[in-house]
Amino acid sequence: MMRIAASLAALLALGACNMLPERHGGGKPVQAARAPVAVTADARQCLSELGTSGADFSALPDQYYGAGCSTLNTVRLDHLRGDAGQFALTNLGPVACPTANAFAAWARFGVDRAARQLLGSPLVRIETMGSYSCRNVAGTSRRSAHSQAQAIDVAAFVLADGRRISVLDDWNGGGPRERQFLRLVHQSACKRFGTVLGPDYNADHRNHFHLEQGGSSFCR
Repeated sequence: MMRIAASLAALLALGACNMLPERHGGGKPVQAARAPVAVTADARQCLSELGTSGADFSALPDQYYGAGCSTLNTVRLDHLRGDAGQFALTNLGPVACPTANAFAAWARFGVDRAARQLLGSPLVRIETMGSYSCRNVAGTSRRSAHSQAQAIDVAAFVLADGRRISVLDDWNGGGPRERQFLRLVHQSACKRFGTVLGPDYNADHRNHFHLEQGGSSFCR
């Protein structure tokens, strides 16, 4: 918690209107307007809830990239906590705080517990395909939830006994327990996220679960 408090203090000192060059969207440089972290009561409350979950994270300053893309009220997640220990995350960039809270709860109560009950080994790592990306929903002109860091793509789960359960290899090709595990964590995600997409949705999701925060309710 001392690390989180120090991070908040340092970021608040940045000021509201610094203009810094950033690289996003295929490496093209743009100007990103930075604002202080946790500028609203709701944002501060969200960070407090995430800290209570036992997550190891750093709060990030708000940034606007133009073209409808931004990272507002986001955090960088390093580790999440399960019932008996922490587990790591890979390839995960900025995540909107409400999405991070839903992800932390799902990882602990949906994934880690399912791994121990069905597969006999606790979770040690969740492998992702990222969070923030300034892009549209495939085949449309509508911005993806990734463009606001409100979605996470999950590719695989690594257990303490060394097994790696991947969406690509084990959704249809794994053993009975591996397939049951993936379907159980998929259904668990549907209880915590507004939109959850997996291999049964379309071929673009054959290798990951798309977990999206929001007010809608779509599980496939």
